[in-house]
Amino acid sequence: MAQSKRKTQVEETTGLARPELLQVADAVAREKSIDRDEVLTAMEQAIQKAGRSRYGHEHDIRAVINRTTGEISLARYTQAVETVEDELTQLDLKTAEKIKPGIKAGEFIIDPLPPIDFGRIAAQTAKQVIVQKVREAERQRQFQEYKDRVGEIVNGLVKRVEFGNTTVDLGRAEGVLRRDEILPRENLRASERVRAYIYDVREEQRGPQIFLSRTRPEFMAKLFAQEVPEIYDGIIEIKSVARDPGSRAKIAVLSNDSSIDPVGACVGMRGSRVQAVVAELQGEKIDIIQWSPDPATFVVNALAPAEVTKVVLDEDQKHIEVVVPDEQLSLAIGRRGQNVRLASQLTGWDIRILTEAQESERRQEEFRSRSQMFIDALDVDDVIAHLLVTEGFSSIEEVAFVPIDEITGIEGFDQDLAEELSRRAQAYLADQAEKFAEKRKELSIADDMVGIPGLTNDMVVTLAENGIKTRDQLAELAGYELSGSEADGEEGLLGKFKLSEQDANEIIAVARAHWYEAEDAAAAAAAEAAAAEGEAKETDPQ
Repeated sequence: MAQSKRKTQVEETTGLARPELLQVADAVAREKSIDRDEVLTAMEQAIQKAGRSRYGHEHDIRAVINRTTGEISLARYTQAVETVEDELTQLDLKTAEKIKPGIKAGEFIIDPLPPIDFGRIAAQTAKQVIVQKVREAERQRQFQEYKDRVGEIVNGLVKRVEFGNTTVDLGRAEGVLRRDEILPRENLRASERVRAYIYDVREEQRGPQIFLSRTRPEFMAKLFAQEVPEIYDGIIEIKSVARDPGSRAKIAVLSNDSSIDPVGACVGMRGSRVQAVVAELQGEKIDIIQWSPDPATFVVNALAPAEVTKVVLDEDQKHIEVVVPDEQLSLAIGRRGQNVRLASQLTGWDIRILTEAQESERRQEEFRSRSQMFIDALDVDDVIAHLLVTEGFSSIEEVAFVPIDEITGIEGFDQDLAEELSRRAQAYLADQAEKFAEKRKELSIADDMVGIPGLTNDMVVTLAENGIKTRDQLAELAGYELSGSEADGEEGLLGKFKLSEQDANEIIAVARAHWYEAEDAAAAAAAEAAAAEGEAKETDPQ
């Protein structure tokens, strides 16, 4: 009995092979899908921590596990240095040379220590360190695995649902489906299988967070790529997707092969392909639309099933007016504006829908107002005014400064009439300029208010009458204060000029430009002054 006890003490001092340690490391590595070496490193740190608890935390105690035999080696490291700052971990070079001849500064003297006998508290501490390190390694593995999978569809099992947020077991990790990323009226239950789209993977304090979605347009695009081989092969391209999750969606597709109909391919035989996607999205209705490089054609396609009779494009503002038959208005707009809203999202254009009656009424109003403008300014009868409007003239400036040949090109207009109209237009503009000059003087309008793009003289006078007489005062306004707000029903300072909020914002931006120019000039002057001061110091003999 005494001989057996002595033998055990010798084994503890010398350190024998511990193959069971390696077996545990292998088992943990397989279970957690992490590297075996990371598990062994965690064990080394645990043994190292227990060793410092026994021999003193001030000492540099290190543990090493032999990767082949499992043998544990515990040692105290003392560094040889020129100047000792910590007597417990450092030794002066002369003393170190006596212990280990030829040692150099920075090298270590290694004193082997007997393997410690783990008590209950030390074993518990070591276990906590190992568990923590293994968990950190597992989290890092999950982050590295899933950070490159953003944009993929994954399958998982619902693990739990808390406050509307769903945790999904993905097998080697867990994902989060937040309440706003789940389809409306969708009721997910524990152990239910679910498909979702990975839209973000973030490394947070509590570990990697894998965020999933079933409402994003990209999820629908990926579902079609799984159901339609032509999309997967690149023959058909998904150009854009717009969704009202759980209700309706539009998807625009383009075929790179003229012999393949992209819409038909996505619909499938008897609708089999699109129905598979609809079933996954809980019955969401899907309109598949042919994409077109021509914006007008694309917008017309996007508004299907409504019929369109006319479109008017404003490419600068990405605004398009669509005219539909009176009976098609509700179909074009859709329930609660859903159809036109999705079409706008799909195409990237701001779409305004008018009926033929509304468009005709507006066109007649514009015709009447422009005709009256020419009658009043040029002192002509309504026949001449109507002909000018019909030929596309929309302002007095055009009549005053276009070549005479363009006016004589109007049927019934001769050279004398064209010259007389041009003369009257120039006289009218001169008279208006004179009146504006008087108004400027009367209202004390600053010079910098004149010549701002988009701001007419009449607008400048209206602003001055409302107390806005300098560019700085104009720059302090917001765009909606000029144009007004349709949502609030408030008329802006320039509301009578039918100014859009976008145009108003552009006017404000021009008015503010000199602020930034002044700041840039001040910064440049400060930089020059600093450079000059630096040169002066370099040349100063003092």
